[in-house]
Amino acid sequence: MLTKKGKYGLKALTHLAALPPGDLAFVGEVARANNIPKKFLDAILAELRNAGFVYSRKGKAGGYCLARPPEEIKIGHVVRVLDGPLAPIPCASKTRYQPCDDCEEATCRVRHLMLDVRNAIAEVLDNTSLAEMRDAGGPEKLVEEEPIRA
Repeated sequence: MLTKKGKYGLKALTHLAALPPGDLAFVGEVARANNIPKKFLDAILAELRNAGFVYSRKGKAGGYCLARPPEEIKIGHVVRVLDGPLAPIPCASKTRYQPCDDCEEATCRVRHLMLDVRNAIAEVLDNTSLAEMRDAGGPEKLVEEEPIRA
């Protein structure tokens, strides 16, 4: 499941991807426009800067912008940086694999299903760029659906 940190990071990156190339945005501006707590966004943007997704400049004319074109930033990479592995359980992870104590890996049906889940998630996120997410459309393109209750 995507955490608030991951969601806010994607919202902030989408905001920056919508800016004209070379323009910078203040943290407060991004936070207000996307309903993100500023202090939390400061920490998220620092992680995104350390990972090479954003560039920051201090001072009166400072702010944040993308460090690379949005076409080159894959959503899967961003989610892994902010939230960790995509797999729902550690034994299905490719990047942070850990065996389970309570099952036989080769025959565990839960693991095999979770591998399929992980692969489906990775297929979508690793093949979607920030530019594609930014251009996916506004509120008029969203379809109201009944939420799935767990």
